[in-house]
Amino acid sequence: MRNKLTDELAVCGMNAVLAVGQYHPMTINRLFLREDRLSSFTVICKQLAERKRPYKICEDEELERICKSVHHQGVVAMIEEPVIEFLNTEDLSLWAAGKTGVILHSVGNDHNLGAIARAAAFFDAGFLVLNEKDTAFTDEIRLTTSAYRVAEGAMEHLTVRKIKNTAAFLKDASKQLITIGTDTRARRRIGDLDGIVKTKTSSSCRSGVALVLGNEETGLPQNIKDQCSHLLRIPGTGNIDSLNVSQAAALFLHAIFEFI
Repeated sequence: MRNKLTDELAVCGMNAVLAVGQYHPMTINRLFLREDRLSSFTVICKQLAERKRPYKICEDEELERICKSVHHQGVVAMIEEPVIEFLNTEDLSLWAAGKTGVILHSVGNDHNLGAIARAAAFFDAGFLVLNEKDTAFTDEIRLTTSAYRVAEGAMEHLTVRKIKNTAAFLKDASKQLITIGTDTRARRRIGDLDGIVKTKTSSSCRSGVALVLGNEETGLPQNIKDQCSHLLRIPGTGNIDSLNVSQAAALFLHAIFEFI
């Protein structure tokens, strides 16, 4: 839940709040927690007291009202609302030097976003890039309470950026990155990643990789697929047309992690 009056975002869930407290404690403005969670958040409460910021022991009902969710796991932190900046040339240079990143196009479901972020952090992908004109978002791109909770602390390990036009970005970025688009009808398979990466990477120079994921219903638009260096699919039985986008992301990120 976002508090428009204070420009704050509610982050709930044990792992999500603990991660914010460990990596970005200064972004926490207020903390609400159940008494049985106090021992796990002693350090964060002490830091808040030193900064003259409040924390409060609450019952479940109040926690639910604060974060608008029953899935709070006994703790809610109100943090400064994250501002998603545009990807800049410095970001791209760092990415191209050997990082892995995920580009999402029209993947607007908060739970999918959180699950993809979790997989990205687990497999050491440094960047998560969203499209500014994604029609799945109502106004401008924002990270949500649900995305943070499902990510289980992964947001603190990612550089989240936005771009205006996915196809235009890929056209330029493909000069510096290995851009891999996902396509259920692609000729090549995820197993071909090994050969793709080896042809682009030497022991002394590791290339950056961009994994491009599209909407579950429609996939990537043709103009975006045209700008990807490679299109790959995950082979299956054919009983089901495709995997959930977060499942597909996890399989691709694991393969990239293994091969590079």
